Amino acid sequence: MPDHIGIVACSAEGAALCYRTICAEGAQLLGPHAHPEVTMHTRSLAEYVRCLERGDWDGVAALMVASAHKLAAVGADFLICPDNTIHQALPRVLPRSPRPWLHIAEVVAADAARRRFRRLGLTATRWAVEADTYPAALAARGIECVRPSPAERDEIDRVIMEELVYGVFKAESVALFQAVIARMKEAGCDAVVLGCTEIPLIIDDSSSPLPTLDSTRLLARAALRRAAHVAVA
Repeated sequence: MPDHIGIVACSAEGAALCYRTICAEGAQLLGPHAHPEVTMHTRSLAEYVRCLERGDWDGVAALMVASAHKLAAVGADFLICPDNTIHQALPRVLPRSPRPWLHIAEVVAADAARRRFRRLGLTATRWAVEADTYPAALAARGIECVRPSPAERDEIDRVIMEELVYGVFKAESVALFQAVIARMKEAGCDAVVLGCTEIPLIIDDSSSPLPTLDSTRLLARAALRRAAHVAVA
């Protein structure tokens, strides 16, 4: 039997895409209509945002740990969090977690290394862009990380927090991401990390000036492989 996947959700749109990916692509590993057992727990996004705005990473961790315990109580074998920003709190979570976790940035870095990318642009919320989460995970694989400019960070963050988390997708916001990614391409990047789990809802390989690393779907697929006990090729 496949393992039971527990999803510690933060923002609804990214978590929903991750959940749908697990359920839709499970058949590729497990047979027609099959997917692992999946349970998701979601605190109010407002609780997380209040902690983020005051830099309270202990508070973020406490919310994640509370979800982890609820998921463990209903039988989850391991946990994932389809939210890049709050992974900054994961080192505070792991010593208190009742179950092991997959790390979204490590999953993305592993895929980047497999695809032989060497210099990645990073698009994400301002909290995730300014953190060391992605630079550290990529550096461990010998991959460079390029952040957006301060003005680009502000605009990207605004689109994520005021539009994407509400399921609002605007043509001008797509154009913003395309312009930022095009500048990263000019700066020598060979791919871009979609490092907010909502960004894949408006940007993909067909619309991006660079190849994309879709953190949401990569995490979902890594969880599928782990649940199905399939080794990475």
